[in-house]
Amino acid sequence: MPLQAALVKDPAVSVNRVIWSPDGSLFGVAYSRHIVQIYSYHGGDEVRQHLEIDAHVGGVNDLAFSHPNKQLCVVTCGDDKTIKVWEATNGTKQYTFEGHEASVYSVCPHYKENIQFIFSTAIDGKIKAWLYDNMGSRVDYEAPGRWCTTMAYSADGTRLFSCGTSKDGESFIVEWNESEGAVKRTYQGFRKRSLGVVQFDTTKNRYLAAGDDFSIKFWDMDNVQPLTSVDADGGLPASPRIRFNKDGSLLAVSANDNGIKILANSDGMRLLRTLENLSYDASRTSEAPKPTINPISAAAAAAVATSAGLADRSASVVAIAGMNGDARSLGDVKPRITEESSDKSKIWKLTEISEPSQCRSLRLPENLRVTKISRLIFTNSGNAILALASNAIHLLWKWQRSERNSNGKATASVPPQLWQPSSGILMTNDVADTNPEEAVPCFALSKNDSYVMSASGGKISLFNMMTFKTMATFMPPPPPATFLAFHPQDNNIIAIGMDDSTIQIYNVRVDEVKSKLKGHSKRITGLAFSHVLSVLVSSGADSQLCVWNTDGWEKQKSRFLQVPSGRTPTALSDTRVQFHQDQMHFLVVHETQLAIYETTKLERVKQWVPLESSAPITHATFSCDSQLVYSSFLDATVCVFTAANLRLRCRINPSAYLPASVRYV
Repeated sequence: MPLQAALVKDPAVSVNRVIWSPDGSLFGVAYSRHIVQIYSYHGGDEVRQHLEIDAHVGGVNDLAFSHPNKQLCVVTCGDDKTIKVWEATNGTKQYTFEGHEASVYSVCPHYKENIQFIFSTAIDGKIKAWLYDNMGSRVDYEAPGRWCTTMAYSADGTRLFSCGTSKDGESFIVEWNESEGAVKRTYQGFRKRSLGVVQFDTTKNRYLAAGDDFSIKFWDMDNVQPLTSVDADGGLPASPRIRFNKDGSLLAVSANDNGIKILANSDGMRLLRTLENLSYDASRTSEAPKPTINPISAAAAAAVATSAGLADRSASVVAIAGMNGDARSLGDVKPRITEESSDKSKIWKLTEISEPSQCRSLRLPENLRVTKISRLIFTNSGNAILALASNAIHLLWKWQRSERNSNGKATASVPPQLWQPSSGILMTNDVADTNPEEAVPCFALSKNDSYVMSASGGKISLFNMMTFKTMATFMPPPPPATFLAFHPQDNNIIAIGMDDSTIQIYNVRVDEVKSKLKGHSKRITGLAFSHVLSVLVSSGADSQLCVWNTDGWEKQKSRFLQVPSGRTPTALSDTRVQFHQDQMHFLVVHETQLAIYETTKLERVKQWVPLESSAPITHATFSCDSQLVYSSFLDATVCVFTAANLRLRCRINPSAYLPASVRYV
């Protein structure tokens, strides 16, 4: 009702943008007066208002739908120089991006290799890019024309274009080289002085169209010269608005006298006839005015219609496939820590794997003369492996989509590629005056795989995973960092475990230590957050576990590990911690044992201790669904446990995956 009243008082209020959600169930409307409305579409002419958001101070200039973290969101921008992200079901604000110095004119959300981001343009010609965090913009380009610019990707998401008009009426369509932030090609054929801001669209991964000079002009993406133009039998404004349908067979064009013209190629004509027949069959008694269909000229019709730590002389990482090949979706799994079943009659048989024929393994390619891999992690998206070598260099292997690997996820059946950006730079940690071979290496990956925070005895470095560029360095030693963890709700907040036994809570954005936690007596060897319990669990070389409240950073509980009798751990034995998917229990990894702890009482609920004759445990981790625990040993054996009771299910011996020439440490 406030909007209705505003419309009566100020008839100049207009709709700046209307756009469908990806599945066509919602559409969003941006008004020139601070309001965004979301409507749900139920077929036919049934439309219901779903949300109204007081989005910006001043006009809302653009909106778009996006899917960060698999959650449907609405991205808006406005005269108040901000971009905002709203949850599409309830209108909750998720992010506010500040950094433009002029009104933000348009937004273009996109994703590449599971990294979600937003391009934005402002009326001073600045183009910026934002990830879904609070770390500020990642790029700063100048748009040709330096005024009103919109951006769009080709349908397959591989090519980026922008269209803009300067204050003097000069218009540009360009293709961008994203990695370099430079214009790749500029398309010709615009009127010297466009009358109004030119709008454009893309279709078929091959064609561009723009409304200019009372007509629609078409280009082949690979040719800067115009392909053809049509005037749609006249009656178009100087710079008509245009929009293709999804398959590029129809083109909507704004016309004079508040009209809309629909242009169609042969596929579009067939589609419209089908829709008319369906409509006629559904309501034979009602007569509705039929739209006028303008066939596109032959040339334009063609344009629219065709369309584990291993060491040898070269360090290696070995990927081993899972045993059962189970491809259940995580949504079907209900992880939980349970007491052992009372059914003792069930016989648990240990699977022993000793031959290469019993499993699939591959050795990851490496050409950087790395001597030893110190740290190793899968990306959260599951399509890459990130490693930190003992010489402070990071290596990133990515699996690509292919016929043999249709989902592009990690697999031992298809080798990944050692990936670098086109600039050729490496992510290399600061080593100061230390010997990186003697340092305690550590790194952490942000939840959206956008950043890696890393240290190899020197300063902590924050790297952009898309460009490999160093975004910041901080915390010069002494003492050096020995463990790192991102806060689960805010990438700006990081927990830094130090060699002097303290934990520093650091805000990257403001370059400030928020809190310093003291409770351990030796260096920190593990950190893990629970967003459900709002706690941080820490572990140290003193074999102690501590639980800290993340609201005020007070220590809630602490407990020392009970070392099994007959076992004497090394002087600085690492203790690692990792939360179960339920966020209530966590795994403790020590060279003498694996254990599951309940967090609130800090009580051990399960424990597994290797035989005295066995090699020490070197590492362990939950599977992605928390159903299994994988553990490695100093003799290169890998064991697999059920997480619910830490029962040993499978042992993979080194002979199954390591060539005889490789020595292990």
